[in-house]
Amino acid sequence: MNSDSNGHPSDIVADSANNIPRLPTGIPGVDALTFGGVPRSRPTLVCGTSASGKTVFSVQFLACGIQHYDEPGVFVAFEETPQDIRENMAGFGWKIPQWEQDGTWKFVDAGLLPDEEEHLVNGDFNLEGLRTRIRHAVESSGAKRVALDSLAAIFTRFPNPGVVRRELFRMTSVLKELGVTSLLTTELLQGDETTTRFEVEEYVADAVIVLRNRPSVARRRRTIEVLKLRGGQHKTGEHAFSITANGVHAIPVGSMALTQPSTDRRITSGSAELDKMCSGGFFQDSVSIVSGATGTGKTLTAMQFLKGAADSGERALFLGFEESRPQLIRNAKSWGIDLERMEDDGQLQIHCKLPESVSLEHHHVEIRQLLDEFEPHRLVVDSITAMKRVSDEEYYRDFVLGLTSLIKQRQVAGLYTSTTDELYGVATVTEQNISTLTDAIILLRYVEEPAGVARGITVLKMRGSGHDKSVRRFEITSEGMHIQEPFNHMSGILGGRDADA
Repeated sequence: MNSDSNGHPSDIVADSANNIPRLPTGIPGVDALTFGGVPRSRPTLVCGTSASGKTVFSVQFLACGIQHYDEPGVFVAFEETPQDIRENMAGFGWKIPQWEQDGTWKFVDAGLLPDEEEHLVNGDFNLEGLRTRIRHAVESSGAKRVALDSLAAIFTRFPNPGVVRRELFRMTSVLKELGVTSLLTTELLQGDETTTRFEVEEYVADAVIVLRNRPSVARRRRTIEVLKLRGGQHKTGEHAFSITANGVHAIPVGSMALTQPSTDRRITSGSAELDKMCSGGFFQDSVSIVSGATGTGKTLTAMQFLKGAADSGERALFLGFEESRPQLIRNAKSWGIDLERMEDDGQLQIHCKLPESVSLEHHHVEIRQLLDEFEPHRLVVDSITAMKRVSDEEYYRDFVLGLTSLIKQRQVAGLYTSTTDELYGVATVTEQNISTLTDAIILLRYVEEPAGVARGITVLKMRGSGHDKSVRRFEITSEGMHIQEPFNHMSGILGGRDADA
């Protein structure tokens, strides 16, 4: 399997149709969108709306070149001073001052001086002096990458578009002559998400990447789109990205090719009765969803799944989005499950966070980092539907698809819990548009009887295996879930229309 620049499995899809050599950016997810990177030794335009991450993207492009590919870089600062860049980017862990001392990073301060402002007014300004400085910085450092941020800061002062086109062409010609791969950042026109401020930059760039930062349901959402890429194919459409303490992380939905191996190996659900209903347990590489109304036993099912991992000598990662860690530990103890002992033994990690604390793409990046660091055999997300509070339906589905692809690529056994709005019936399961993304659906529900309300469990779906199709009664005791006999002489249970047959 391919690996990314951090040694992790790569989701880059090889594209034999690329006839222009690519240079990997090293930015997580971006090389999957471009099928290998940006055009080598050619300019790429990175444009975006305000606060979309253009400067972070360009700095990270140079940082990844130094850290992962031993490629020195030159940063041409039009808008911010070099000192501003050093201070603003220190929080990402990029050691720019150290790289400057090592000679692998060079700044070119392209801010205008007072006498240059006067030339602008007279209309006789050009970038010949700047091009000479960039050439010297590249040749003296052996740079392979150059970032210019941002063209808009200086080109807004040119008197006409013809000057802009001329100077852009001259600048990119010098960059190509030097053999460097360059990123040029600029802004999108207000109210137009595809046109840059001068409507000419696209014609001098071999690739165009658009960054956006737009309002969503509960918070703003960042997206990245490869609008143009000469000499090869690329993924189309907008894809989410996040800016974390490690920089930009793009999340290409569906970037994983359907080539991961499959196994017939079964793992226990933690319940012998549920294993029987599933004809021997869950598949090792499956993703299952436990769906039901509040109080039906979804978290208990998840706790048993964790215990099954510990009993089998496996590591499990639990992500809680509805209850605190102390509450989970207390509730698990009431069912005879000791989560703290499992943590002490190194078999379990528990991470609890409100969905509203960060964006969905930020949650995705954090989950990926936890999977990389802990390398669990199993993952529990309780509950996946809590994420709907901070997103619209399409955004939520993209998140679930991205997460499912992520864990399937690693062959981690996943279990999601899903809270339905209805106390009775199963319609909400399919309405959530995530049932098709999972391999098994376990439905928990209330069943109304003449003497009261009971709990029922059924295996609604299980890919690649037969399963018990009955609706079975179960009880929750101090020893966990006890699945019993099927409901007899009753029909319409799944539709919420319990009645004697």
